Amino acid sequence: MNVNGRPEQFSARPNELLVERLRDGLGLTGTKVGCDTGQCGTCVVRLDGRSVKSCLVLTVSAAGGEVATIEGETTRGGELSGLQEALRQEHGTQCGFCTPGMVMALGELVDSTAGGEAPTEPEIREWLTGNLCRCTGYHSVVRGVQRACAAARAEAPSGVSEPAAVAASTAAGQEV
Repeated sequence: MNVNGRPEQFSARPNELLVERLRDGLGLTGTKVGCDTGQCGTCVVRLDGRSVKSCLVLTVSAAGGEVATIEGETTRGGELSGLQEALRQEHGTQCGFCTPGMVMALGELVDSTAGGEAPTEPEIREWLTGNLCRCTGYHSVVRGVQRACAAARAEAPSGVSEPAAVAASTAAGQEV
């Protein structure tokens, strides 16, 4: 499989979970283990572009796939992704334990709305139902997603009018 754009080759036990391979086999400890039952969302990664709970995915079922973890979200220069920066600006993280899983799950939502309609607050909250957070109360997370979606729409190459792009950039706190 490819993990964060790098080919990885290994042998896996038939019952090995993807979260075990990522953390113990590849040293990618940003993916957290919270509940081991798929309830909390701390282990969310993206498999072939879709967010999945890696504590519920067998490593062998990801063979040949593209896996993205939180470690692959920052640039080589250490810059945060647009969603990570928006969550930081909106104080959408506190202890940080759930944050990697949220970023991976919500990144799919932000990416899917870049060229179209922004998700509504209820849609964002629905998307968050698989990620438990005991610190933020989700309000700041929702604002961060709204900010990230506005910025992503502002950067969309086509189908976005100039006034809409300026308004979205301004709403996202970017200078135009």
